[in-house]
Amino acid sequence: MAPGPSGGTQSSGRRERNKQRVKERLYSSALALFTEQGYDRTSVDEIAGRADVARGTFFNYFQRKEDVISAWGEERRSKLLDYLEQEDVHSSHAVAQLMRCMSVLARINEEEQEVTAAMLSAWVKAGRPLSEEPYVAQIFADIIEAGARSGELAPDLVPERVGNLLRDVYFGALYRWSQHAQGGRASELDDELQAVLKVLLDGIATVEHV
Repeated sequence: MAPGPSGGTQSSGRRERNKQRVKERLYSSALALFTEQGYDRTSVDEIAGRADVARGTFFNYFQRKEDVISAWGEERRSKLLDYLEQEDVHSSHAVAQLMRCMSVLARINEEEQEVTAAMLSAWVKAGRPLSEEPYVAQIFADIIEAGARSGELAPDLVPERVGNLLRDVYFGALYRWSQHAQGGRASELDDELQAVLKVLLDGIATVEHV
């Protein structure tokens, strides 16, 4: 006797949950191995072994080892947007938004220091800074554009340019922090990002230049 609609739906839902659990196990196993021994020294066989699945199962979820990096980037993007919403960042003035955005970025990285250091290295080696959409820069650009319209920031700013500059500042501070993050103070990255942001907001010249 064929299962009714309810039985079929339950079976389908169970299969999807099982598939999601396997994918999450592969993903977490990959991140753990990248953190323990480095991205380059980790093979797909090792990831599958840690996840207790066959090697071929890995390719049911990720076409290449590099795709784990993309999954990590997407997870961080979702986390960033969730945190910004929780902080209700966009309800404040532009400068406060920028400060809080930097704090949220710092928190995401400080929550998983060792994983961040390992995955940043993998991200760079895979050429992702050049190929991925710079969504952090767009978040900054949107804040700058709104601040310029409201009169809080200079009206002649080019939002995309400033957004890219702030993204570069963020990643530069992040790379430096990731090299010695272990054992450091929890707020070290946030302190650095806030200090650099203040320099950009205040300017560095004491006299007017032609």
